[in-house]
Amino acid sequence: MAEKNNGESLFNLIAPVYGLFYNTQKKRYAQVIAEVSNVLDITQFRAALDVGCGTGALCSVLATKGMEVTGVDPAGNMLEVARRKVGNAGVEFVQADVLDRLPFNDNSFDIAIASYVAHGLAADERQHMYAEMSRVAREWVIIHDYNDKRSPFVSFIEWLEGGDYFHFIKHAEPEMKDCFTEIQECFSQVDVVSVGKRANWYIGRPANK
Repeated sequence: MAEKNNGESLFNLIAPVYGLFYNTQKKRYAQVIAEVSNVLDITQFRAALDVGCGTGALCSVLATKGMEVTGVDPAGNMLEVARRKVGNAGVEFVQADVLDRLPFNDNSFDIAIASYVAHGLAADERQHMYAEMSRVAREWVIIHDYNDKRSPFVSFIEWLEGGDYFHFIKHAEPEMKDCFTEIQECFSQVDVVSVGKRANWYIGRPANK
């Protein structure tokens, strides 16, 4: 719990700086969604949940596609910045942590997506995240995160942070395939799609949906 609270405090602290990259992030997210549309066009769906939404750049892009978007993040300061962004006027922001039970009923959203969240979590925390996202998603769970073609700079930063980044980039796909909650698997299928040189979409179909 202390480690989680420390992470939340850090993101609350850096929220104003993080918000400076909002427009750059929006541009990249729009590019990725367009690139992947021939494999999975998420804009065909209505309701989307952005887990670990930060200042809401991805939320804004999804909203411009006509989707009903909810963003969740444990860092209240991140959400304050997100709510002030013009592109997020129609987005609902909720302070919540995917490592707890999200305040949504089963199958509340068509898709649930988490961008650059998974690599910063411990392996058991990721299992909880996969299971919780699978619970609230009807159609797809998307983990947008690093692949194993990392840059030396990113590797150095992640080493300094001491997270589980290096394990994640080697085991992301089998982790999702082997994810179980109680007696039920999290996903009935998992596919991996490259999105640029250093990132993937790890796409899971929620089990029994």
